[in-house]
Amino acid sequence: MKVILGRKIKMAQIFDEKGNAIPVTFVLAGPCKVLDVKTKEKDGYFGVKLGFEEIENKKIKKSKKHQPFKVIKEFRAKSEEDLKDFKEGQEINVSSFQEKEKVCVAGTTKGKGFQGGVKRWGFSGRNATHGMKHEERTLGSVGSTRPARVIKGKKMPGRTGGERLTIKNLEIVKIFPKENIIAIKGAVPGRKGTLLEIVKREKE
Repeated sequence: MKVILGRKIKMAQIFDEKGNAIPVTFVLAGPCKVLDVKTKEKDGYFGVKLGFEEIENKKIKKSKKHQPFKVIKEFRAKSEEDLKDFKEGQEINVSSFQEKEKVCVAGTTKGKGFQGGVKRWGFSGRNATHGMKHEERTLGSVGSTRPARVIKGKKMPGRTGGERLTIKNLEIVKIFPKENIIAIKGAVPGRKGTLLEIVKREKE
């Protein structure tokens, strides 16, 4: 298992040897520090705890002196075999990944606020003519006469975005070790500056 935390920088494109343009997302990944390795005997499960974005000494509060990081995340592992490369106090950077590897990227999507059914769920809307007036983007019927109520789970207007999303099997196109930057093929969740979790598991 390979894990690292990072921040989304921007989207751009990279050209391969044949001159094809590949859309990529640049992620500022690491360096991260291994704060703890969880074992079945000690904690009841397997996992690893990482710290990201170290806080300056003069800005550390007393409660964070033992773990002076802005972001602390824990990743679960399936077995002890997944944790063989992690040791407490170890630093993790982009060099632990390789180009053309497939990874999973998780983050929080852009928040869109309160949206209607057309934008939120892709509804087609109503007719723009044939007697319709101010009805172009309304839902239409939301239920039947019986049971005379709206069924739970009905797709309706509401808060959109701002949810955790994981995208699987994204390819690492290029790695820049000096700048701690990974170029990942395609789009990843969130806006610029969104915290991302990049995970590579053995079976993926």
